Amino acid sequence: MSTSSKIWLSLAHMSGKEQQFIQEAFDTNWVVPLGPNVDGFEKDLTEYLGENKHIVALSAGTAAIHLGLLQLGVGPGDYVICQSFTFSATANPIKYLGAEPVFVDSERDTWNISPTLLERAIKDIIEITGKKPKAIMPVHLYGMPARMDKIMNIASKYGIPVLEDAAEALGSKYKGKYCGTYGDFACLSFNGNKMITTSGGGALVCKTAEAAAKTKFYATQARDNAPHYQHSEIGYNYRMSNICAGIGRGQMFVLDEHIRRRRENNALYRKLLKDLPGISILDNPSDDFESNHWLTCILVDSEKFGFTREDLRLKMEAENIETRPLWKPMHLQPVFAGTPFYTYDEADESYSKYSKVDENGVQLGVCGELFEKGLCLPSGPLVTAEDVQKIVDVFSHMNKR
Repeated sequence: MSTSSKIWLSLAHMSGKEQQFIQEAFDTNWVVPLGPNVDGFEKDLTEYLGENKHIVALSAGTAAIHLGLLQLGVGPGDYVICQSFTFSATANPIKYLGAEPVFVDSERDTWNISPTLLERAIKDIIEITGKKPKAIMPVHLYGMPARMDKIMNIASKYGIPVLEDAAEALGSKYKGKYCGTYGDFACLSFNGNKMITTSGGGALVCKTAEAAAKTKFYATQARDNAPHYQHSEIGYNYRMSNICAGIGRGQMFVLDEHIRRRRENNALYRKLLKDLPGISILDNPSDDFESNHWLTCILVDSEKFGFTREDLRLKMEAENIETRPLWKPMHLQPVFAGTPFYTYDEADESYSKYSKVDENGVQLGVCGELFEKGLCLPSGPLVTAEDVQKIVDVFSHMNKR
């Protein structure tokens, strides 16, 4: 498929070194799960994140969340508090393990889990069920860090472990510390549109060497240490292949460049759109936040702009420009219908009056409103300044009509 005429949302970009690692795997016949590239990729990621973490390369970010929750003891009858505003891969592993998600609404400035509502949910779960939630899962959405200091303080107060979803946030920092290094576990993703890619794949960031070893055990079918194939626990086929890891090793050479390019595109969008009525862009709320700006995301105020988010998306599509609505919140997904959702209650003066109800009587919350108004713009490292100008011209032409 030719990509010369279309402006894509987030295409992968190669360093040129990936093929060397892949060829080495073929030359040495390491065309299997595991191998030197897997070891090397894990070492590269560990050195990049620091904080004495231990990283295990896996087949997907979803697999990482699954194995993280498994090691936190999540099982049938348990509750896991999860950010509603996220991709389904965050929440699905909760159900894999027979547990129940409890969804929490977002702050307006970060779009991430509200610490105030998080604590409210914890208190209610303890009061209603007599037991604590088994885990807390914040998400660093679109690369924007969650307020991890507040989240970790609340988690410590109640003795609840934290699994960070940092799938979109490799290279982002909060208060000088990389996202994915705060919690007991964290997931990374290397899907084709992420900061770096292994074509598919992910990793689990572990706090201890023991947790990393256990992750590898579960990810390789939980085979016992025996001369024959013996299994005392249920295992999974979740390890990354040596070929995919070779791509990842090559990608590490351009990770900083990818972050720089996405931040430059975000800054250019902000500069060119700053005077356009009805258009706002997700940005770092303060100097505590250093988003990688994985995707530049906007909100469209239709009354001021004159068109809705969907009008804009369709116009971009007609101009051969790929955009994407923001994630549809989990509490609005049919598969999670009836799942508890904590939002700002208009009847409770201690909470901001953000929420509204849709035509079906479902509480949208902050994240539901963001979904209705939000759009992701082309942001990858292959997006040029000329591309950004072409995209901004679509806004300008619509606004003049």
